Amino acid sequence: MTCAKAKPLLASAKAFLTEANVATLTTVRHDGSLHVVVVRFTWDGDAGLARVMTVAASRKARNLTANPGSRAALCQVAGFRWITIEGTATVSDDPRRVAEGVRRYTRRYQSPPPNPPGRVVIEIAMDRVLGLNI
Repeated sequence: MTCAKAKPLLASAKAFLTEANVATLTTVRHDGSLHVVVVRFTWDGDAGLARVMTVAASRKARNLTANPGSRAALCQVAGFRWITIEGTATVSDDPRRVAEGVRRYTRRYQSPPPNPPGRVVIEIAMDRVLGLNI
C-alpha cells in the first residue's frame, strides 16, 4: 500500500497500527538535518492522529515547537511489514490532550507512560501514508 494523499486505511493497516510495536519519529532540526528517535505511539483512526508522549525539553518536541506547522514522519516496522504516517505535527501541554494520549498509550502498551515533569503530547495529523506488506 502506498498513497500520495491519505485515504482511509486498509483494515490490515489499522490492525498493524494496534500492535504494541515501537516506531521511529523523524523531525527536522533548525539546521535542516533530520532527527530520528525510537518512540512508542498510538493511532487514533477516527481523528487521523498519531500521538507520542514526551517532554517539552526533548529534542523532538523542541524541533516541532521551534517551527510551528512543521511536518513529522512516524514509521512502524515489524519484519518485512512497515507503515509510515506523515503529517503536520503539533506539541501540546493541554491537560485534556495529554490525558487522551496517556489513556491511549496505556491501552496499547498495557502500562502507563512515564510521568516526568513537563510531559506533553505530540500529535501528527496524518495526510500521507506509505506502507509495505500490510
